[in-house]
Amino acid sequence: MKIGHVALWTDRLEEVRSFYVRYFGGESSEKYVNAKKGFQSYFIRFAGETSLEVMSRTDVSGRSDSEKLGLCHFSFTIGTRDQVDALTERFRTDGYRVLSEPRLTGDGFYESAIADPDGNWVELAAGE
Repeated sequence: MKIGHVALWTDRLEEVRSFYVRYFGGESSEKYVNAKKGFQSYFIRFAGETSLEVMSRTDVSGRSDSEKLGLCHFSFTIGTRDQVDALTERFRTDGYRVLSEPRLTGDGFYESAIADPDGNWVELAAGE
């Protein structure tokens, strides 16, 4: 069994799609539009079989800057510790929030975390 995809609501559909394509090498589908429901989405596929669906709908809005129950974060395994450091710095230089500096965690992972354009937590993890 595997997770088919993860989906995110956004009111910045084009910006969020571009973010995941630009920084994580995703390949975007064509935009799906259901005008009757006010719904639009893209599927972004990454190396392997992982996909992220970014969606907007006219009746879905609102954000929270605080942690809440539900999805906490998702993680991209991007390579070495040096690559985690470099990508974290690239996000900082490009004006994105670094939520957690690169570090070795208590359970043995080397990772950092940044906020995507909507404030979702995205971990950057070394795969070594």
